Amino acid sequence: MLNQSLTINGAATNTDSIFSFNPCLAPRITPPPPPPTTPSFFFSMNQSTKQNPLLSSSSSLKHTTPVFASQASRVTHETSPSKDDEPVHGLSEVIVGVLGGGQLGRMLCQAASQMAIKVMVLDPLENCPASALSYHHMVGSFDDSATVREFAKRCDVLTVEIEHVDVATMEMLEQQGVDCQPKASTIRIIQDKYLQKVHFSRHAIPLPEFMQIGDLEGAKRAGELFGYPLMIKSKRLAYDGRGNAVAHNEEELSLAVAALGGFDRGLYVEKWAPFVKELAVIVARGRDNSILCYPVVETIHKENICHIVRAPANVSWDIRKHATDVAYKAVSSLEGAGVFAVELFLTGDGQILLNEVAPRPHNSGHHTIESCYTSQFEQHLRAVVGLPLGEPSMKTPAAVMYNILGEDEGEPGFILAHQLIRRALSIPGATVHWYDKPEMRKQRKMGHVTIVGPSMGDVEERLKSILKEEGSDCKAAVTPRVGIIMGSDSDLPVMKDAARILNMFGVPYEVKIVSAHRTPEMMFSYASSALERGIQIIVAGAGGAAHLPDAKGCSSCDSCNKQCYQCRFACSKDDGDS
Repeated sequence: MLNQSLTINGAATNTDSIFSFNPCLAPRITPPPPPPTTPSFFFSMNQSTKQNPLLSSSSSLKHTTPVFASQASRVTHETSPSKDDEPVHGLSEVIVGVLGGGQLGRMLCQAASQMAIKVMVLDPLENCPASALSYHHMVGSFDDSATVREFAKRCDVLTVEIEHVDVATMEMLEQQGVDCQPKASTIRIIQDKYLQKVHFSRHAIPLPEFMQIGDLEGAKRAGELFGYPLMIKSKRLAYDGRGNAVAHNEEELSLAVAALGGFDRGLYVEKWAPFVKELAVIVARGRDNSILCYPVVETIHKENICHIVRAPANVSWDIRKHATDVAYKAVSSLEGAGVFAVELFLTGDGQILLNEVAPRPHNSGHHTIESCYTSQFEQHLRAVVGLPLGEPSMKTPAAVMYNILGEDEGEPGFILAHQLIRRALSIPGATVHWYDKPEMRKQRKMGHVTIVGPSMGDVEERLKSILKEEGSDCKAAVTPRVGIIMGSDSDLPVMKDAARILNMFGVPYEVKIVSAHRTPEMMFSYASSALERGIQIIVAGAGGAAHLPDAKGCSSCDSCNKQCYQCRFACSKDDGDS
């Protein structure tokens, strides 16, 4: 496999348009195979695209008539890979071009190697993570028009591993017949977070309230309208917490705006979303517009960077369904094939609000490599080349993904990361992914560890053993093993002794107010999902309702035909707090 470099310089273009929005409005030709002595073919940019050999005739997307250019007429470079001497087996003639060569591109290359698909990457860094594993790495900027156009000549289909690309060039390439997946129109919407909000609002997707601001007076009006704290965001080039600032009062508005580079950068504001959990759904969309959703996961962030992912999310079935419905609807409103990541907020009153969407594989889906029948990376390749979508369900009861973030600069940071990796490699069910980035920086994503097991409690105990020497991360990573539930907060004086004893023995637990007579569906949902969440014991304190005439110590649940037992604690007086 060749892995040469081609450097091309060109002028970047940017023709994005910004507009205001009121948030309240809410016959295929198949060429004959060449004779053995005839050179293989690349398509030429001044002609139509080569027909993707994987696309069925039933595809709903339109494709141009293929016209081929011979080896002699195509644009070449002395370091470009030659296909002449390489045998073609199965699907190996398909070349997927990826704009970006980071860790996502690297894992796309790994998946492609098992699918007989070639992946070329375009990235400005000669030693980018995907370089060593790609069929070919073209060194150049993915937001430079001339470079992207040259790169596209060598690909059957063009996709992205980062949305911050030259979308105007992608639109031009599409007009010339280049196969871009997802579509350039989708990339244009996604790369501007304000336009994202506008688009999804028009499609009735639930969102935090938002508005555009152009000066300090506009920011003050937003504060008066939405209240504080107020989230101020950059429209573009914002990721991993970059491009976000919080103003807790009007006096902090100027500082927050300055931290984001000023109003000239393009800012908007969002009403603060009082979420209790952050959820995510990976959604796959095929070229035939078929859509499949992966299980809902919970994401935990450290300094605004995804730190831990729990799959499946520790939420009720109703919340999972609601989150999946919102994610499905959001992706349905976009164009093109591929994998999309839909990030969501779960509020205290059970609302699901869309935070943002990524038109590519995502950190929240890394666990799928080990935990699901089809990884998000294989799924993305299936989607963009026109293969049937794979099964997205989990093949293991529980999984947790832990990001290996830079803890220090340079060599000390590498030493700390390698110590963690050595501990992880001794844990059953743990798989390490190292991105092979040449430089270590604090909070930089250097790799990840995925642990699979029979329950969430089990895999998080294993994660705890990996993190035991890192201190503060351990408590945040471990889920409860015991659930303490009671009918109302008036029962807490009695039930607190159960928590005190569990603390003495270092047993993780959770305390919930779940009333059997006021919220019976919530109680059933809590109990029925306990095992998969890692809860092994439920200590239930019956309140005053236990003394009603029909109250029983054991009742049969019609929906699951299991016995639900009521545990009582003796009290000093018969006051219902039992």
